[in-house]
Amino acid sequence: MVFTAKDKAAILVEALPYIQEFYGKTIVIKYGGNAMINEDLKEKVMQDIALMKYVGIRPVIVHGGGPEITGFLKKVGKKSFFVAGLRVTDAETVEIAEMVLDGKVNSEIVNLLNHRGVRAVGLSGKDANLICAQKKLATVYDGDEKKKVDIGYVGAVEQVNVALIEDLLDQDYVPVIAPIGVGKNGESYNINADYVAAEIAGALNAEKLLLLTDVEGIYKDFADKSSFISTLHMQEARDYIKSGIIQGGMIPKVEACLTSLEKGTGKTHIIDGRLDHSIILEIFTSQGIGTQVVR
Repeated sequence: MVFTAKDKAAILVEALPYIQEFYGKTIVIKYGGNAMINEDLKEKVMQDIALMKYVGIRPVIVHGGGPEITGFLKKVGKKSFFVAGLRVTDAETVEIAEMVLDGKVNSEIVNLLNHRGVRAVGLSGKDANLICAQKKLATVYDGDEKKKVDIGYVGAVEQVNVALIEDLLDQDYVPVIAPIGVGKNGESYNINADYVAAEIAGALNAEKLLLLTDVEGIYKDFADKSSFISTLHMQEARDYIKSGIIQGGMIPKVEACLTSLEKGTGKTHIIDGRLDHSIILEIFTSQGIGTQVVR
């Protein structure tokens, strides 16, 4: 498709009210899934974030790295196991996760943004006790009975010390945060990046939380594309988790949206990171994409 100059002008005009609405506002992006692996998609995400920054939005990036962790574990002969969408993490696994997330993935994102003229700064949740954490037990349902399961060095965010993030934003930097938390005895915890993004968005009173994933959004029945849910209210979301409509890796994403809304974020969105420029489509167009979870 070839766009004329008039078409391009119309697109910019459509974006104008959203640029005005979100100017100076903080938007937290959880960056993960295929958009972190596919080089073309990675390029487009970086372009989206650079555009956000240059039109006056204050982006904060929290990244995942599950496939990279799984790949490295496979290289050293360790299998990956998941309970309720969370990785079972022993002492060796958390050490590998910290090395991959902080040492490899985080530095790559920072470099890609810096290369595009965006002043990005990489952080681990252990830096200046940014993310204080405690052990998280996985929640599983056996019929109506809820059970807690110990899955190792998997953390829950206890406190986010947002002063560091706010200082960086005020100095025109883009914080890029690896989801590693620190326990009271200095131990490392691998924390699901969706949960970290939710806690940070809530602590910052962010305008939006965007969770990039590898599906279009939420379905009542994933096999039935007509059952797509564009807007999901909080109580419905809780009911769908309990009944099993929402399951597996989608559970942490929806729980993250609920937490974020409860703690002060304006709106939350689960969007398909496999789409070119999915962030821009969500923020700067009237149609939007994905599923929004709202109060």
